[in-house]
Amino acid sequence: MKIRKELWFGLTFMALVIIGAATLLLSVEKITNGHLGLLMLSLVVTAIMLGFPTAFTLMGMGMIFTWLAYNRDTTKTLDLMVQAAFKTMASDVLIAIPLFVFMGYLVERANLIEKLFKSLHLAMARIPGSLAVATLVTCAIFATATGIVGAVVTLMGLLALPAMLRAGYSVPLAAGAITAGGCLGILIPPSVLLIVYGATAGVSVVQLYAGAFFPGLMLTGLYILYVIMVAKIKPQWAPPLSAADRAVTLPPLTQQLTTGTDKYALTGLFGALKGKRNADVPLGHILRQLAIVVLPGLLFLLVLVTSYRAVTTVNAEAVYDIQQIGASSSSSAPSADTGGLQEPPQEGGLKEPVAEGGLQEPPSGDVKEPPAAEASVAAPPALATVSADKAPAAATTRDAPTWWWVCFAIFGALVALFYLFLSFARLEIFKMLLTSFFPLMVLIISVLGSIVMGLATPTEAAAMGALGGFLLAAAYKRLTLSVLQESVFLTAKTSAMVCWLFVGSAIFSAAFALLGGQELVETWVLSMNLSKTQFLVMSQAIIFILGWPLEWTEIIVIFMPIFIPLLDNFGVDPLFFGLLVALNLQTAFLSPPVAMAAFYLKGVAPKHVTLNQIFAGMLPFMGIQILAIFLLYQFPAIGLWLPQLLYK
Repeated sequence: MKIRKELWFGLTFMALVIIGAATLLLSVEKITNGHLGLLMLSLVVTAIMLGFPTAFTLMGMGMIFTWLAYNRDTTKTLDLMVQAAFKTMASDVLIAIPLFVFMGYLVERANLIEKLFKSLHLAMARIPGSLAVATLVTCAIFATATGIVGAVVTLMGLLALPAMLRAGYSVPLAAGAITAGGCLGILIPPSVLLIVYGATAGVSVVQLYAGAFFPGLMLTGLYILYVIMVAKIKPQWAPPLSAADRAVTLPPLTQQLTTGTDKYALTGLFGALKGKRNADVPLGHILRQLAIVVLPGLLFLLVLVTSYRAVTTVNAEAVYDIQQIGASSSSSAPSADTGGLQEPPQEGGLKEPVAEGGLQEPPSGDVKEPPAAEASVAAPPALATVSADKAPAAATTRDAPTWWWVCFAIFGALVALFYLFLSFARLEIFKMLLTSFFPLMVLIISVLGSIVMGLATPTEAAAMGALGGFLLAAAYKRLTLSVLQESVFLTAKTSAMVCWLFVGSAIFSAAFALLGGQELVETWVLSMNLSKTQFLVMSQAIIFILGWPLEWTEIIVIFMPIFIPLLDNFGVDPLFFGLLVALNLQTAFLSPPVAMAAFYLKGVAPKHVTLNQIFAGMLPFMGIQILAIFLLYQFPAIGLWLPQLLYK
């Protein structure tokens, strides 16, 4: 019987793991608990590669080796399991996972992706490799809204792959664009991976979302740049769209306003307001078209004014009236004989009762204030009265920062180009984007913006996102009982998988630490006297290799608890390390021979598209991922600038 190549690879990898573990155990003079911990780690990896469920493998191995570490004490073993499971389930961060997943499944079933892809490929028709570029942009937007790699790759395989093949695109290029674009949901917020990493490493999910924003855009931009370069160098791999594919059909009423789709829309619509030949076109239709035309300009002005006020306004701090204790509240200087605590006036107030033969108040003339005390009563200069009306006025405005001016210039240029080249055809494309692209962007910006700006916690924003997905599906008349039932079922299935993974990871990590495996690994790494750069290269290389046989969930829950304690020794920020890991872990879906994205695409691709062609298309995008990791390491501000700006 012939064994497939990927099976040979898996068996070879398992054999190497077992041989390495056996060599380690045989090379030491005395087998300690730490060595048992490494043996447990090797057995877990081997069992997962054999197909055993990850969560229950972690729990089972953890309990067995904990029982051995506790000298076969079943009570302590069960106590550890219960405590680890309770600690995991008590985490508030994990509540966001089912809500984000539910939002993703609802958005997926709203069937927006078909309209989104069509409008984007028409909007980008003049760009080299426009279909592949539109595929990447659609995947990035849809992956941001759903975060479900399998769903995005499958849907784009049904929609974009046949369109690219009909247009004469190379099979590897088309397959690579779909699989790489579909995996962007691992990195771009709201990413479930970042939630899992944040809960595992104890890093703020809010800061992780802010930090992953620009690396996600950078990786998407590198993908698009590669596709455009390939289309320029090898036009036969990505032929330009024909005139028929770029044609836009105008509505019947709009056709009466112009002689061609390439005519300038703004002057045509204003001219139609008083044109006699347009008497058959209702005025309401013309005004609606003009309202759509002026919408980008009004939105730009609104964002400009509100953002300018936000970045230039300084909150005036309250000025307090600080006085010396016992000093008069008037602005005049206190007299010398009124400083300090004094007896209340005797006349008209409460008086000391006269008690004959008892204790009496000593005569005031006998006891005097010592000279030093009188000096100490006087208010020192530092504690002098600060009057609010005499305090210097705090500045209430400041200059707009440079980044605001850059963003203003970029968006202003885009709006100017929109109006400069606004033909009737482009107006129809813009209307298509209004019904497909902008609803998703409003949902995404609302969810991510509320998290990043500190207006809501990830859990609260996820709840609002789930409500937004619900309303979006209802608005597009896709919200049926069967869709709701399927979304709830898939959400429960995915959330249960993630939560059981966390429970298994907690038990496994507790057992690994109890056996001393973490200490043994730390001692071994520190004995190599690595620099910070060498440590990061080694750790990312290990994660890259692990991405071949394992999925990202398994790598996060098994190996991150081993790497995280080592970061302090090398001065590595856990937030920055998490961004590197998120970029790196996309290889878990793109690296042959165990590339899940390839199998998702193969399941819906035409029969003539082979798995080797899909793998060949993935390899250049894997190289781009490595380049993105290098750029992020060389320029950490790509990932750290936004968190430092918002949360410094």
